[in-house]
Amino acid sequence: MNSKPNRDVEKVYSVKQFVAKLRRLADALEANKPFVIQVAGERIYVPRDAIISIEHERAEDGEELEFQLKWNIPEQEEPDVVDVEADA
Repeated sequence: MNSKPNRDVEKVYSVKQFVAKLRRLADALEANKPFVIQVAGERIYVPRDAIISIEHERAEDGEELEFQLKWNIPEQEEPDVVDVEADA
């Protein structure tokens, strides 16, 4: 069972920071490895079998594009991970 509280945050990054995170994410995905990313001060462990999707939303006041990774909460977190650059 997950003992962590529910969370819904959004963190804004500079283009340089975002590109660096995307590169490390792409490297981990290409190598079929799990990875870790830190978002707003919390380290997130993403398993290699996460489901990847792209979501597009449009409203009168603007548009939104989200790159999503979804997974079930594992019994144990995998120790062999690629660390995506932490928040600066």
